[in-house]
Amino acid sequence: MSAIKHKEQRVGVLIDAQNLYHSAKHLYGARVNFKEILKTAVAGRKLIRAVAYVIKTEGGEEKSFFDALTKMGIEMRVKDLQIFPGGVKKGDWDIGMAIDAVRLASQLDAIVLVTGDGDFVPLVEYLKYNHGLQVEVLSFERSSSNKLVEAADDFTDLGKNAQHLFINNNKTNHRF
Repeated sequence: MSAIKHKEQRVGVLIDAQNLYHSAKHLYGARVNFKEILKTAVAGRKLIRAVAYVIKTEGGEEKSFFDALTKMGIEMRVKDLQIFPGGVKKGDWDIGMAIDAVRLASQLDAIVLVTGDGDFVPLVEYLKYNHGLQVEVLSFERSSSNKLVEAADDFTDLGKNAQHLFINNNKTNHRF
């Protein structure tokens, strides 16, 4: 599948930071270079909004990561990590991402969801058929829902030639 991309297209990029972080860590033992991810998502088009959905931990060790995202021009939506009795931890932005996508739909020609989470299939279908948006997905195919890949107008496997999408651990102290 290949979508038409041209420089006048207004694009929004919504990044499921936790999904991307954990996929890169578990599949490649690496950390994601969000600047390169954004560049890949925008693909030379007119960026209207880029938003990363992140979780804040009790220790706050992600502060340097948040600062780096801000310097790249990526807005952040931040939620506290929820810790339930028994120690179960949860940090989920699915509903927030979906609501933002619907809110932005009238200002965009294309929306890029940077996630492999199959929970977004109904959102993809809604944006395509109710708003006429071109919906693209960027994620690591090995950790992506097949149904999400099929539903999207375009899918980019971040696992192909992925080395430029990773941060060299010897050159940075950022934890992303």
